[in-house]
Amino acid sequence: MGSAGTVAELVQRQWGDHRPGLRHEDTVLSHHQVAAGAAARAALLVDLLSAGSEPHLGVLLDNTPEFPLWLSAAALAGAAVAGINPTRRGAELARDILHTECRVLVTERAHLSLLDGLDLPGVRVLVTDTDAYAELLAGYTGAEPGDAVLGEVRSATRMLLYFTSGSTGAPKAAICTQGRLAAAGQSLVDHFGVRRDDVHYVCMPMFHGNAVIADWAPALAGGAAVALRRRFSASGFLDDVRAYGATYFTSVGRAVQYLLATPERPDDRDHPLRLGFGTEAGAVDAARFRERFGVRLVEGYGSSEGGAAIQRTPDTPAGAIGRASARDDLAVVDPETGEERAAAVFDEGGRLVNGAEAIGELVNRGHTPFEGYWRNAEADAARVRGGWYWTGDLFFRDLDGFLHFAGRTDDRLRVDSENLAAAMIENILARWGDAAAVAVYAVPDPVAGDQVMAALALREGAVFEPAAFAAFLAAQPDLGTKMAPRFVRIVPAMPVTATNKVHRVALRREGFRSTDPVWWNGAGGGAYGPLGGEELAGLLAEYEAHGRTALLSSISPMA
Repeated sequence: MGSAGTVAELVQRQWGDHRPGLRHEDTVLSHHQVAAGAAARAALLVDLLSAGSEPHLGVLLDNTPEFPLWLSAAALAGAAVAGINPTRRGAELARDILHTECRVLVTERAHLSLLDGLDLPGVRVLVTDTDAYAELLAGYTGAEPGDAVLGEVRSATRMLLYFTSGSTGAPKAAICTQGRLAAAGQSLVDHFGVRRDDVHYVCMPMFHGNAVIADWAPALAGGAAVALRRRFSASGFLDDVRAYGATYFTSVGRAVQYLLATPERPDDRDHPLRLGFGTEAGAVDAARFRERFGVRLVEGYGSSEGGAAIQRTPDTPAGAIGRASARDDLAVVDPETGEERAAAVFDEGGRLVNGAEAIGELVNRGHTPFEGYWRNAEADAARVRGGWYWTGDLFFRDLDGFLHFAGRTDDRLRVDSENLAAAMIENILARWGDAAAVAVYAVPDPVAGDQVMAALALREGAVFEPAAFAAFLAAQPDLGTKMAPRFVRIVPAMPVTATNKVHRVALRREGFRSTDPVWWNGAGGGAYGPLGGEELAGLLAEYEAHGRTALLSSISPMA
């Protein structure tokens, strides 16, 4: 079976295939039923979209069968899906729908309350779990793929308008065409050897690019089945995997840490999973995951924008992501000057010894498949400058050309004039046995620059012992002299965004003035004590004395 140029072709290939293709709870649809359901929805969509309007529909759903059915329907019709984040509220939610010019919004009763009071002129709302929806759709039973189209469906036809999960400003809707999505799916089929009898478990939210581009698309391209989880559940993960016969899954953010935090069971390796693919797991947790569950985790790098890709090869060393794909000319450069950074140098213990010279922003100097943001020329210009695609991510490259992730550009810290990457410190702190999840971020120094702060979520039953934590830090050979956290916040659970990424904005905003317990290394020397009362008052006075109080958050200090 040759590669397809469009997602529509991949959907059409399902016609006549009566193997199980889509599973969700007690629902099982064959590939053929998926194609037939998509064709009916495509015909309905063509009738609903008025002439002259943008061919866009919003999907405000959890991971239910209606989500992939409408993705497939949009592909057949030549329309684009905007994944609408159900954690957005009020004016922000309305803005996402109206900014992407959706004329149809597909939702479910569970999310109807989110739309109460919103002004959505010209938007037709379809509620999937209602009799009215079933009756409307019944009129299109019998449609076949290709019967209803808005125009010629080509590789350049818009397919996705997926919002990036940026931490500041309004989210940007990245454009992904049918050709790019089909190619991404086929690339993962080739890379991971996706088989027709595989089952791809989709537990990450489908309004985000990870689940669609890295999980649904390769299943579609490889003829594999898809199993859906309405929302990610660490406790329900293995039960789902066994029930569905899942062989592959993707993760993003802290999902892997949540799975590792579940109680160990004797049957942890009794399942059909063979591979996990995702981001932000880290080498330490990937090793723990493989040891406990017997499943290889492949750390990947890419984004909904598609501007740069790194491919893992069999000889990729531990801790590295991989090398640039054949189509890309990737470089690690100084974000301000564009000059290429020095190759990374490691000591005998594997510690990066020249981080200040080696860490920089990853850019693609070659042809980039980045297709822009929807109606956001300013964001386009910020992403592509001087003919290069700027990823916004920090990396370093070793002498053999392997690329290592070092964090986001906004997660860089400057401590005593030394530049540090939060992700590198997080990887070290993740080795601490009592930590279930770790986040590192900058708080202002009272005089100049930043200080390192860490938020720690502890494993069940663990109690923070400051002396034991200090001893752990002292035993880490690659923890630089500026890397040890000045402040440690113990959180009951790591605050995360809807895509399971650490909510760093919230953590930075609260800083060390939190209602959670905060410990600090006030006098240096590695000893941690509680921050409160006189200690907090004295610290705040120091900020005031140097005129830096305004840099702290405006929230009330903890009582």
